[in-house]
Order: sequence, then C-alpha cells, then structure tokens
Amino acid sequence: MQLTPAMRDFILHWGEMGARWGVNRSVAQIHALLHLAERPLPAEEIAETLNMARSNVSTGLRELQSWRLVQVSRQLGDRRDHFTSVEDMLDLVRRVVEGRRAREYAPTVEAVRETLAAAEADGTPARVVARIRGTLEVMEMFDRWYSEMARLPQGTQLTLLRMGARIARLLPKAAE
Repeated sequence: MQLTPAMRDFILHWGEMGARWGVNRSVAQIHALLHLAERPLPAEEIAETLNMARSNVSTGLRELQSWRLVQVSRQLGDRRDHFTSVEDMLDLVRRVVEGRRAREYAPTVEAVRETLAAAEADGTPARVVARIRGTLEVMEMFDRWYSEMARLPQGTQLTLLRMGARIARLLPKAAE
C-alpha cells in the first residue's frame, strides 16, 4: 500500500497518541493504517507498509482483535487473513471506551468499593472514610451516566454530541 505524506503523518500521530494512552505504539500504528485503508489488508502488507516485523504485526493484530477494533475476513483464492478496522467512528470510540471501562474503570470502582468496606470496619478515621465514600459516589455516578448514554440509540447519541455545550443553555442557571 502506498502512503501519502498525510497518511504517514496520521499513522505516526495515531501511534504517538496510542503510546500516551498506554497502547503500544506499533499496535496503534497498525490500527491507524487499517483505519485509513480502502480495502482489507493481509498482515504481510501491513508489515511491509509500516516497515515492521511480521511477528510484531501478528501480535498487534491479536491485541486489536481483543479490543474488537479490527475484524478478519477471507478473500476467494487467498488463504491469508485480511484485516479491516471498524469504520464507524462512533462505534470505534464506543468500543475503546467500553474496553477501557471493563479493563480499568470497573475494576477501580470495585477496588474503591472494597476499600470503603474495609475502611468502615477497621477504624479508619471518619474524615478518610468520607473521602473514600465521596470518591466512590462520584465514580459510580459517572459509570451510571456512561451506562445510560451507551443504551441510547446511536442517532440519539450523535444528537447529544452535536449539541455539545449548548445543552447547558437548557438547564437553569446556578446562582454565582
């Protein structure tokens, strides 16, 4: 696959962004290439295009599949797997957020919940227990909000996103 300078810049930046989010740079670059590709790509072509070792590409593709960010397909007359990225950007973001929620946020909420129960039983000072409880309440509130938003139809989610901060105009003004 031939990359234009803009495509190279996109792939490089996606890799940097991934690294900042704790995703291996190569994995993020593979995802970026598949996101831009106009057709499904076999692993060999991904490796050649990105100048990566074939083993790194295989490992990266497995990770992307575990996040449900890429799909595998077959083509007639070709024994190789071909890979594509989730095309719908809202679906892609939803999968990333849900994956991060399941791997990071939900376990943290559970750990804070267990810590609160332990703190209430082990003589932890009341002020500290209150701080832990407040932390848990806010984390659970965000989680409930996310869960409710995720249940909305995609069209409704897009409408809310497009409204952005304008939705604040519909709310009563708080006294300053």
